[in-house]
Amino acid sequence: MARRSQPSGFETRRRSRRRLLQAVYQWQMTADSAEDIIRQFREHQDFEAIDAPYFEQLLKQIIADPPALEESLAPFLDRPLLQVDLMERAILRIAACELQQHPEIPWRVVLDEAIDLAHRFGAEKSHSFINGVLDQAARRWRSTEMSAGHA
Repeated sequence: MARRSQPSGFETRRRSRRRLLQAVYQWQMTADSAEDIIRQFREHQDFEAIDAPYFEQLLKQIIADPPALEESLAPFLDRPLLQVDLMERAILRIAACELQQHPEIPWRVVLDEAIDLAHRFGAEKSHSFINGVLDQAARRWRSTEMSAGHA
């Protein structure tokens, strides 16, 4: 019997982002604490093939200061973040957190992953909206990385 290979680090992060999208969406609906959501997810979700520490870290960072995250995204939006569709809002929060607090993740990876989430879980044209907002944000927040030849 063939043994299942372990997913790559990239794939475990991708799966973490999918779980994180569910968790952020839940938080937006319930305002539960990060600890409560993490506990619920650990009890009811398969955490074996995801990067659980990354999932937990990002969820805590996103929930820690929602007004600051909203304010940082405001210059790139055509309306207040709270008027953005819930799924798109969750995707933007995840990507903004990664762009601002995780410089070890290349900006292109952050954008590609956010666009993939929008394609999979967002409305029909949400990927275009997500791409436009995050492209502007990355140019401001990651200008050094982009100008260093990684654009």
